[in-house]
Amino acid sequence: MEETHAQDYQPLENYGIIGNQATVALVGLKGSIDFMSFPRYDSPTIFAALLDKDKGGRFQVVPQLNNIGYKQMYLPDTNVLLTRFLSYEGLVEITDFMPIAGSEYECTLIRKVMVVRGEVKIRMDCCPRFNYARTPHTATQRENQIIFKSEEDNTLLRLVSDCPLQLTNGDASAELTLHEKEVVHFVFQMIPREDIENDLFKGKESIVSQVDKAFLETVHYWKDWTKQSAYKGRWADMVNRSALVLKMLTSRKYGSPVAAATLGLPEAVGGIRNWDYRYTWIRDAAFTMYAFIRLGFTKEAGDFMRWIRKQFEKNIEEGGGLQLMYAVDGTADLHEEELTHLEGYFGSKPVRIGNNAHNQLQLDIYGELIDSIYLYDKYGEAITYDFWQQLCRQIEYVCQNWNQKDHSIWEIRSEMKDFLYSRVMCWVAVDRGIRLAESHAFPYPFEKWRTIRTEIFEDIYHNFWNEDRKAFVQYKGGDVLDAAALIMPLVRIISPYDPRWVSTLEAIENELVSDTLVYRYNTEHFEDGVGGGESTFSMCSFWYVECLARGGQLEKARLYFEKMMGYANHLGLYAEQIGLRGEQLGNYPQAFTHLGLISAAHYLNRALEKSKI
Repeated sequence: MEETHAQDYQPLENYGIIGNQATVALVGLKGSIDFMSFPRYDSPTIFAALLDKDKGGRFQVVPQLNNIGYKQMYLPDTNVLLTRFLSYEGLVEITDFMPIAGSEYECTLIRKVMVVRGEVKIRMDCCPRFNYARTPHTATQRENQIIFKSEEDNTLLRLVSDCPLQLTNGDASAELTLHEKEVVHFVFQMIPREDIENDLFKGKESIVSQVDKAFLETVHYWKDWTKQSAYKGRWADMVNRSALVLKMLTSRKYGSPVAAATLGLPEAVGGIRNWDYRYTWIRDAAFTMYAFIRLGFTKEAGDFMRWIRKQFEKNIEEGGGLQLMYAVDGTADLHEEELTHLEGYFGSKPVRIGNNAHNQLQLDIYGELIDSIYLYDKYGEAITYDFWQQLCRQIEYVCQNWNQKDHSIWEIRSEMKDFLYSRVMCWVAVDRGIRLAESHAFPYPFEKWRTIRTEIFEDIYHNFWNEDRKAFVQYKGGDVLDAAALIMPLVRIISPYDPRWVSTLEAIENELVSDTLVYRYNTEHFEDGVGGGESTFSMCSFWYVECLARGGQLEKARLYFEKMMGYANHLGLYAEQIGLRGEQLGNYPQAFTHLGLISAAHYLNRALEKSKI
C-alpha cells in the first residue's frame, strides 16, 4: 500500500509545474505539491517539502492503490497538468491548474480528482507552512472549508471542497472512496481579510460549476496564447512547451520574468551552491525577451520595456548604473539569508533566500538589455525619444566603465576580473546603441561611441586571446576556458568562420564539452569564491548547438540538439543543470535553459530549411 506521507525526496525531474503568471507550484508524479511561493513568485513559501520533507509543508492527494504506475502530461498547448495513477485495481486522474490571476489576492490553486476506473480510496492532506515554515498558523473549519491564518501577518488561505474535510493540529485532510466516474474538487486560495465571511463556494453544485468554468477559461487562455506563436518549424512541441514555461514565469501584473520558479535547489546534491532564483535578473529577462520576440510574442517584450523604464525612473541616479536583479515588482533590496531550520533538498544545505549577488557589478547586463531593446524596436514597436534619452545614460555609463573589472555572468564571488563575457556584452551595448540611434536619426555622440566600440573590440580580439591555448579565455591574462565565450558568434562580434573562433570552439569542445553536455568552466582550474562542484550547464549546451549551426556544422548541430532534448524530463522541462546520471539539478524550471532551446531551435530550423537538409 502506498504510504500517505512521502519518506524521501522525489527526483527533481519527477515534477511538473503549473502557474497563473503570479506564482507557480511544483506537482510531483506521486500527487504531492511540494513547492509553492504564495501569492507571488518571490513571496515566502506556503509549501516547501521539496526543501524539507518533514517541516516544509505539502498538499498531496494519494490514491490508496497497490503497484501504482505514474504518468504525467500537459493538456496540449496549455499549462494544465494531468497526473495519472495506474493500477490493476483502478485508475485515478488528478487535474491541476491555476486560473490566471487578475490580482495577487485572486491566487487560486485547483485540484480535480476523478476515478476513471474502479473503486478507489483517496487520501488528501493539505499542510501549509507559512513564511518558509517559520511562522505558526491557526486553522478554523466552517462547513465545507478550512481557513488557515498566519500568526505573524494574518495572511488568510482557504481550502474548499465538495467532500467532508477534517481539521487536525492545524492541517486539513480528507478520506473518501470514489466510484468510477466520480469526481471530487479541492480549491486552495488566498482571501483578503474583508472577504473571510464570503463563502465563494456554497454547496456542491456551485463548486462544480465554478471549477468547470475556471478550467475552460484557463485552457482557452493558454491555447489562445500559444497559437499566436510564429514558430512553425521542426520541434514545435518542445519550442511551444519552452515558450509556455517562460510565459508562466513572467508576471502578468508587472511584465517582469523570474529566472526560475524555485529557491535553494543544489547544483550538485549535497553541495553548497544553492541559490534563490525567484527574481528578475536584467540579463535573464533580456534573453527571455529575445525568445519571445523570435516567436512573435512582442506584447510580452513591450510589457517588459515598460517595467524596465520604471527601473530607470525609480532606481537609477544620474550617472549611476542598473542593479543586476530586482524583485518582481522592482524592489531593489534582496538581502540574502540562510534558512537554517530547513534540511535542504536531499540534505543539501544551506537553503538561501534573497541573493547578495544583487550588489555585484556585472557590466554584461547592459549588452543583453540594450540588444533586447534594439530587437523590440526592430520587430515590435519603435521606441520613443524619451526612452532613447534614458537609454543614452545607460550607454554613457558603459562608455565610462567598460574597462572595469566585474563579477560577470556567472556571478563570481571571488575577486573581480576583466572577464571576456562582460567585455563582449559592453561592445554589444555600444554597438546596438549606435544601430538604434541611426535607425531613428536620434542624436548621439557619434565619434565618441564609435571610437569606444572600436577600442572594446580591439581589447577583446588582442588581449583576451591566449596564444598558448589558441582560444579566447575567460579573463584577461588568464588561461581558463569558459563556455560563456560561446556567445561571441551569437551576438556577431566575431564570424563563426574566423580562425580564432574556430580554434576557440575546438578548445571548448576538448575541455568543457561531454557529447552534447557543456560545463561552464572547470572549477578545479578557476576559484569562483563559492566552493564545491557543479554539473553541466544546459543553456551552454544550447549555445553550443547554435554555434555549430552558425558555423555550418548543421548535421552535427541537429544531432546534438535532438540528443539534448532527450535530457528533458517527461514533460519537456529542464532545470539549470544536468548531473552525471542525467538528473535535473539547480533551480527548476530554469528560464535560461528554455530560452536557449528556443533560440537554438529557431536558428537551426531556419538553417536546415535553407540548406534543404
